[in-house]
Amino acid sequence: MAVENGSQTQEPSAVPRHVAIIMDGNSRWAKKHGLNTAGGHRAGVEVIRGLLEYTRERGIEIVTLFAFSSENWQRPSLEVQALMKLFSTYLDKETKQLNEDGVRLRFIGRRDRFSSSLRKQMDYSEQATRFNRKSQLVLAVDYGGQWDIANATRQLAEKVARGEMRSDEIDEAALDSFMSLADVPKPDLCIRTANEQRISNFLLWQLAYSELYFCDCLWPDFNEAEMAKALDAYARRDRRYGSRDNDNHSDK
Repeated sequence: MAVENGSQTQEPSAVPRHVAIIMDGNSRWAKKHGLNTAGGHRAGVEVIRGLLEYTRERGIEIVTLFAFSSENWQRPSLEVQALMKLFSTYLDKETKQLNEDGVRLRFIGRRDRFSSSLRKQMDYSEQATRFNRKSQLVLAVDYGGQWDIANATRQLAEKVARGEMRSDEIDEAALDSFMSLADVPKPDLCIRTANEQRISNFLLWQLAYSELYFCDCLWPDFNEAEMAKALDAYARRDRRYGSRDNDNHSDK
């Protein structure tokens, strides 16, 4: 059965096209290894390059990482400063490598609360990699799922106010067209590390029919073997999207 997924039609597959990951456990990993919190975040960033290489080998087209949530601004100022510096350093170091690997980098979330210099780096990285087609890396930064839905709703309301559409024309498809990542398939699989079993305001609209996978592994220890476990678990899932399976067992 073909499933409408964003603007594209997706056939169920043993290999997910789009994997979203909530990278959790950096602080606990740092404490476990006698490091400060910034050291845990640095270790977490080092995981990303190997992960992208492995997911490309497995045929995954899009990886979306929850890098910095809207709520993360509430963390201690020194930690936020360290995260911003780490973000800037990552863009400096990795944009060239992503280009060489044929990876398109893009961001979702608010940008107005970042410094002007960091916004320029983000713009440059997106422009420099915009023609790459081997895979996509999406970084959700200053992102929240509730913000995403409210932002899409506001844009629809503005269209109605301008007389470009009627209120009775607003439906799921109309709202979906204004959501972040409306132009790519919805995540097939969402992974969260560090034994936390919630999605924490991440891609609330987009994860409606995604498979969820939770693991005990702290993010800096998340390696190819852990990713393989997640993908193997996904391959065993029966994705029915609310319909009945071949044995006529209904979802509850």
